Amino acid sequence: MRIAICDDCMKDAVLLKRFLGGHEASVYLDTASLLADMKDKNIKFDLYLLDIFMEKSMDGIELAKRLRKIQEEAVICFVSTSNDFYREAYDLYAVQYLLKPVQEAEVKKLLARVARSLMAGRQQKLSIQSRGRTESIPYVKVLYVSSREHTLSIFCTDGAVLECKGKLGELAAQVCGDTFLRCHQSFIVNMNHVENLIGTDLIVGGALIPVSRRYISEVKRRYQEILFEGVD
Repeated sequence: MRIAICDDCMKDAVLLKRFLGGHEASVYLDTASLLADMKDKNIKFDLYLLDIFMEKSMDGIELAKRLRKIQEEAVICFVSTSNDFYREAYDLYAVQYLLKPVQEAEVKKLLARVARSLMAGRQQKLSIQSRGRTESIPYVKVLYVSSREHTLSIFCTDGAVLECKGKLGELAAQVCGDTFLRCHQSFIVNMNHVENLIGTDLIVGGALIPVSRRYISEVKRRYQEILFEGVD
């Protein structure tokens, strides 16, 4: 996995790099250098670890917005001394939010989650007929699928919503497993994009997705598995 660390504190950046083990990691002490490599050298990374507070350049939130324009499917994790930016992180579909001082166990959990998501996205795609043409959507790009009156709506990480005719049960039979789970008669969710489980509701891409009694035990089990993946 290729990883970019952007943090203007050398000490914090070096610590993060050490926690990444054998992964290929590049450290940037300012945002301009990272953006220059991406724009001028066409360098892309599998994961971006962005410090939110950087004194001599744009902050991590603004950097993430620019990264999205260059690499739409960029996998972003924010690193911060404060939890004040959770809302902005979710709006930018950050895969995780790490608080400083960063713990090695949290980094391992992040790496396991990203690796699993990247593997699924590279190997598996959802094919649908939308507006008279075939759309092929990587699993990693799909947040959740909803169904209403035999119309399926696929909600994506870039804000797009694709629609096609079909039955949710038939789609569930094709895609449900470790990545996708059915949580309700009207919803299938990508468990790798679940931000939280509150009672009988999942938070996915900022949306509140209900979980019915029929599916709650399986959803809880898989959610807990993902939370503790990579933790020794």
